[in-house]
Amino acid sequence: MNQLETDDQPGFVERQVRRHRKNESTIAADNVGQEWPVALVYNGISHAVMMCTPRDLEAFAVGFSLTEGIVARGSDIHDIEVYFRDDGVALPHAEVHLQVVQEAFMSLKGKRRALAGRTGCGVCGIESIELLDLEPEQVPDSGFLARLAPDAIERAARELPAHQKLTKLTGGLHAAAWCDETGAVRYAFEDVGRHNALDKLIGQLILRREDATQGFVFLSSRASYELVRKSARVGVPMIATISAPTSLAISIAKQAGLRLVSFARENSFVEYDVQ
Repeated sequence: MNQLETDDQPGFVERQVRRHRKNESTIAADNVGQEWPVALVYNGISHAVMMCTPRDLEAFAVGFSLTEGIVARGSDIHDIEVYFRDDGVALPHAEVHLQVVQEAFMSLKGKRRALAGRTGCGVCGIESIELLDLEPEQVPDSGFLARLAPDAIERAARELPAHQKLTKLTGGLHAAAWCDETGAVRYAFEDVGRHNALDKLIGQLILRREDATQGFVFLSSRASYELVRKSARVGVPMIATISAPTSLAISIAKQAGLRLVSFARENSFVEYDVQ
């Protein structure tokens, strides 16, 4: 097996296509988003294989580890190594090797599961409904929502497209952005999976030692339960999404004390479960 350079992949590949319009067809080049298997290996044992866009994988691994409850805090991760591999026969893939504290590793071994992660899946690999984790942490009142500018959501919706370079090239990736109280986009990550993009964003916050309670998440996708669940775990006070929420996302947000708004546009949004 050959190891590729441990730099991020471009996030897209060029493919030849035939474009059809009315009664005419033309040959052209098109860009499509990269989707690779990414194995997450903890203390030498593979725990999960997720289908991801192979960029920002260190941030992804940190975010995944936090939001899936594998570690309790960023300091529980001692070392991370990212490897891109291509044996010329199997699919190109990546491995992220993490060294975590012994307590986290022993807990992981005790509840180890086979997690074959599809692009759009949030709960692949669990063995029964009873194993669903639907009890979110309570989001602390950090005072952030009181400082939120009245036009913050509109500003985030206006700024996000400028941070979606891969989406502009391919039309097929999701984005997760971190915004301050004015709605300015501080960080943004893209991935073929919406919760992968969120994990990358949360991982970046941990790596940069940012306070997750002092900003909000803006997503180019719908609001599904696992996105709310992941955000609540690290204390995010608000999620805004471009598309609709699910009923379970609304329920989990209410339990966690997390503000959820959807159909976010430059001049409007919808807030859920208000009194």
